[in-house]
Amino acid sequence: MRRIGRFILVSLAVIGLLTVAVFGLGLWGMSRMVQSTHMVPALPKKMVLTLDLERGFRQSPDGGPLARLTEGKDYILPDVADAIAKAATDPAVVGLYATIGSAGVGMAGAQELRDAVAVFRASGKPTLVFSETMGESGNGTVPYYLASAFDQIWLQPSGEVALQGVLAEGPYLKGLLDFAGIEPQFSGRWEYKSAIETFTEKGMSQAHRDNMTALLDSWMNQVTQGIAQNRKLDERVVRSLVGKGPFLASEAQSSGLVDHLGYRDQAEDAMATAVGDAKASGGNESDDVDVAQYADRLNEKGIGIAVITGQGAIKRGGKDDPFGGEDEGFASDTIAQAFRDAVDDEHVKGILFRIDSPGGSYTASDTLWREVVQARAAGKPVVVSMGEVAASGGYFVGMAADKVVAEPGTITGSIGVFTGKMVLKELWTKVGINWDGLAKGDNAAMWSANHPFTPAQWDRVNQMLDRIYQDFTSKAVEGRRIPADKIDQLARGRVWSGADAKRLGLVDELGGFDTALTALKVAMKENPDAAVELIPYPQPKSPLEMIHDALENGVSDHVALSRLAQSVQVLSPIMSVLGVKAQGGALVAPQP
Repeated sequence: MRRIGRFILVSLAVIGLLTVAVFGLGLWGMSRMVQSTHMVPALPKKMVLTLDLERGFRQSPDGGPLARLTEGKDYILPDVADAIAKAATDPAVVGLYATIGSAGVGMAGAQELRDAVAVFRASGKPTLVFSETMGESGNGTVPYYLASAFDQIWLQPSGEVALQGVLAEGPYLKGLLDFAGIEPQFSGRWEYKSAIETFTEKGMSQAHRDNMTALLDSWMNQVTQGIAQNRKLDERVVRSLVGKGPFLASEAQSSGLVDHLGYRDQAEDAMATAVGDAKASGGNESDDVDVAQYADRLNEKGIGIAVITGQGAIKRGGKDDPFGGEDEGFASDTIAQAFRDAVDDEHVKGILFRIDSPGGSYTASDTLWREVVQARAAGKPVVVSMGEVAASGGYFVGMAADKVVAEPGTITGSIGVFTGKMVLKELWTKVGINWDGLAKGDNAAMWSANHPFTPAQWDRVNQMLDRIYQDFTSKAVEGRRIPADKIDQLARGRVWSGADAKRLGLVDELGGFDTALTALKVAMKENPDAAVELIPYPQPKSPLEMIHDALENGVSDHVALSRLAQSVQVLSPIMSVLGVKAQGGALVAPQP
């Protein structure tokens, strides 16, 4: 009976999925037809760009077709920054209005947005940011650092500016593991490869403490200098303020951190006055246009540049899900194929590789390192743009590029490796569980959690780590053209801020996506101002292609159910109009 029930459930899920997919295909086809006949509503002749800085930011769009049909998408960070910068020269755009509380980005993302706002401000157009509070019961340093890029900062009278400084902390589980009878057996290369300390130590090692001190010092300098420059305050004054928050609204205003205290409607009226709207000053009233909507219209034609984005932990293989989705991560098969397709595309003249990853599989990282080398050998220059973090494997995959670009706050480096396992033998004894079995081969149980490494196995583990470290550093020597003795000083697992990495030669330039794009044009021997067409790889499939793949290759029941649940979101606007609602896991129609 359970099998029959499961079969019925999966069958209904697949039928529902296909029904929604066909419906979605119809919507997609209609939208394509509308776009092809130029029926897309034109942007207003006078507009203020709006930006919600608390909204989530991604490095690239969700690849699933259903995500493309739903509203409320996350911002794409490179697209948003590019749109703000380009709006500086668009006569139809008369101002930039943003809201912030917490920040949807980290240090590097904040810097990429700050740079774009600086370009916009340089055009003479007004910029204003409103905040109810920056850091209520939390740290508001990054939100304020980002807000300080705007001409005017408005803060609600009940709000605060929690300019509390920067923090690095984490749990150390050694005491808990000892209590539970779990033995961590890990080894790393070398003393700064500190991730394993979470399991092997009860606090920071001195090497890790020194490394984090250098990183936080770099961030504090960047925050202090950025605020001082944008707020036109003496750097010594700002340095005395950073770390002393939270500041009450009145304190923030009197110290020069904010310009005006008021509520959202008052900030909006001030923005209207700044751009000369009718309701404020008798001029022509502007329309508000979200930055993401504006960015969607900036489809340039020109030199073909492939944009390949790797985000998340690097892993081997690729996800065989015809419906795409957010959880594919940084899969080596997927990204490697993207490189090969971009190389084969005659329209593509260069590759911009956007990386936001703390690392992962050494083998997968080496696979992608090779693809970068091969792309360059095929005559397609490659430039890396680092996001919030491009460390360990995230650095490995990009270090062979023509140029490497990072934000000053990017976490990078971590040239090193670690491996190991948790030994649960004592835990099983404590809870009364016995394991038994047979093994043929001296190392058959080498990675079993039920047995500690033998001395011979531990020696083998360390030989593997030495080999990987040697490979990592030798490729860094080759790619970065830094002598081996110096690379070892910069490596040993140590992380660096982008600013320090630039000073040491681990990256070439400081900046965001646009800086990397300019560097790529130079590497391609093109005019830095040349128009380009950015082509995402892997190229997204149409809904029809995805349905074909699903029918041909099959979709597991859990994927089908997951996608069916997601697809209901696509129908929500239509169901709302029809009066249909979800209730108790079912769709309920209005009663006659």
